[in-house]
This record gives sequence, C-alpha cells and structure tokens, in this order.
Amino acid sequence: MGLFQTTACCTLDISGEEELRLVKIFKALGNSTRFEILKYLVTHPNCITGDIVKVLPLAQATVSQHLKVLRESGLITGTIEGPATSYCLNDETIEWFRLKVGTIF
Repeated sequence: MGLFQTTACCTLDISGEEELRLVKIFKALGNSTRFEILKYLVTHPNCITGDIVKVLPLAQATVSQHLKVLRESGLITGTIEGPATSYCLNDETIEWFRLKVGTIF
C-alpha cells in the first residue's frame, strides 16, 4: 500500500512495483526540459543526442543526463548505432502510463 490509506473514493488500484513505476514516470515528466525532449521525440523518432542538443539551450552533458532519467523511467529507449545512441519513445510504457492515469481521473 502507498503512503496514504486508500478509501472508497480512490479509483486507482495500484501498489508495490507498479506504484513505484508510476511515480518514477511522474518524476521524469515533472521536469520541463524532459517534457520538451519527449515532445521532440514525438515528431523526431530515432534522433541522436546531438539532434536534441541543437534544439535545446543546454550543454550536451545536461541533455545526456535528462535522457538518462527518461530511459530509467522507461519513457524512452536508446539503441546504439555506431558511436551514437538513437532515441525513441517507448510505446509500451506510454500506453501503460495512459491506462493508469486514465483510472485516476
């Protein structure tokens, strides 16, 4: 069970690993830079870090750190292609997140 005791008004039946997964996603989305990266990946799938650096006013190391958080949350995946990593949205995680959030509201 989460931090708070559930009551009859709560429609979200989640706990344990699923709850931790949901919280990790919310934390990743709670940063405006990471949200901008996700928006970019919607229209630019399979781009590399350098592509993202070009559209954000941030250093490559900072963008890489944000990408790491997004990967750890499961929202994006990275595929190594030679010396670069190609990033795209993780459709399975996004669908799971939509379903869980849909039960909250």
